[in-house]
Amino acid sequence: MATVFQFLAEHPIVVLFVLIGVGAAFGRVRVAGVSLGAVGVLFVAIGITAWGVSAGVTIEMPTAVGDLGLVVFAFCTGLIAGPGFFNALRTSYPLMLVVTGVLVATAAIAYLVGSALGIPPITIAGTFAGALNNTPALAATGGSPDATVGYASAYVYGVIAAMIGVALALRSRHKDTDAQAPIVGKPIEVDTGSRPTVGEVAAGRGDRVAFSRRRSADGDVEIVGPDAALEPGDIVNVIGPKDDVEAVTRELGHTSAIDLTRDRSRLDFRRIILSDARLAGRTIAELGLPERFGATIAQVRRGDVDFVATPEFVLHQGDRLRVVGPTGSMGEVTRFLGDSERGFADINPVALGLGVLLGLLLGSIAVPLPGGGQFSLGYAAGVLVVGLVMGRIGRIGRVVTSLPNTASSVLAEFGLLIFLAYAGTKAGAQILSAIASGEVVRLLLLGAVLTTFFIAATFLLARHVFRLGGTRLSGLVGGAQTNPAILGFANSRTDYDVRVALGYSLVYPAAMVVKILLAQVLVEL
Repeated sequence: MATVFQFLAEHPIVVLFVLIGVGAAFGRVRVAGVSLGAVGVLFVAIGITAWGVSAGVTIEMPTAVGDLGLVVFAFCTGLIAGPGFFNALRTSYPLMLVVTGVLVATAAIAYLVGSALGIPPITIAGTFAGALNNTPALAATGGSPDATVGYASAYVYGVIAAMIGVALALRSRHKDTDAQAPIVGKPIEVDTGSRPTVGEVAAGRGDRVAFSRRRSADGDVEIVGPDAALEPGDIVNVIGPKDDVEAVTRELGHTSAIDLTRDRSRLDFRRIILSDARLAGRTIAELGLPERFGATIAQVRRGDVDFVATPEFVLHQGDRLRVVGPTGSMGEVTRFLGDSERGFADINPVALGLGVLLGLLLGSIAVPLPGGGQFSLGYAAGVLVVGLVMGRIGRIGRVVTSLPNTASSVLAEFGLLIFLAYAGTKAGAQILSAIASGEVVRLLLLGAVLTTFFIAATFLLARHVFRLGGTRLSGLVGGAQTNPAILGFANSRTDYDVRVALGYSLVYPAAMVVKILLAQVLVEL
């Protein structure tokens, strides 16, 4: 085996893809219905590297490889979560403050328990970083051998405990009340004589419903705009969340037996892919389909999630649009929007390159601290913040700032696998050093105390005080732990439910910053 390990040590690129392939296969193995998913790469990397060290061969991967995987993962995760992040931020900032408070309490416990065990401050700081799976916090301590040993000793349990937290959160997933209600369409016959406009009815439901077409009393079927008044005897097709559509039905009249979508003699409908990059990042209103073609967008599907097509909805390349329009104009509408499968795979190199660059620059900014030293966000947090902003904006002038959802998801997954392979090789080499030092028992104990307290306190507060649903809570556990592996584990268990990424991104930036600061404070105590 020494010959095999020596070959791997001399060819890091071979190591990378061996770990990705074998680790991913290992991650698919299910025991009692549970599989590791992408985290399998991490544990296989730890095992192979430790085995190599025991045979006298150190298998290493360049730091740049790990950084590349991490920044691509963080940026694309930000793009995916960005549209929903800023909406949730207005109501979720108390949760960020609570996670910050739990981190401060965890650091206090680290100092008290570590001192009682006779562990030096620098090693306590490294153990704190490992227990919370935060490599930038380790770097903030100076990355000394003592801190690194503490980090390596606590890291693996930090991963396992967080995975247990995710699994516990997802046990109650079926009870979640924050899931997006299914989008439905229903024909409604208008009985009310108050003649409300389409815009007034939609505004009354928070613009969560849309009207795709109307048949007037004389039998004409047409597209309706927001200023159209609804007359008694009109039949309108309403699209939106089921509860809102039912409420509109009660408000306007009753369910009609006439299905307007069956009559395609004058109006047709198609599912069209928005593949023209020039239209990405624009709102539905800015496309001007009613003015250009007499058509309207009734529904948007992004990834596996359906949205009601409101005028202010910002479109991304690769979105699938349900378009209703005159039968003779649908070909023109299709050509205008693009309708090419390539729209799913366009990685938008301009946005990817410039976005990651801005994130790296943001993460590299060093702020002097009182008493000496300096603070910086680090690459991961800086890139994630820029990704969140660019995903929310969608477009700056002629520059599209987002990627298609499919492309973002693929790149995020690939970046995660690269990072996990790198992190596993680093941890595997260090763990044997920790065992050989003889101090590993105390460090394991300290790390277990810190991880257990932090995960348990975050879990219980988020679940029972903030009433978070299990799906979003699973992502929040990964974000609080600032570990992409936990996000990958949660994603694999939920089929990439968007609420997982949203929960992750809500607390990740704040947790990253606070951990880096606290690690530096522990060194100085």
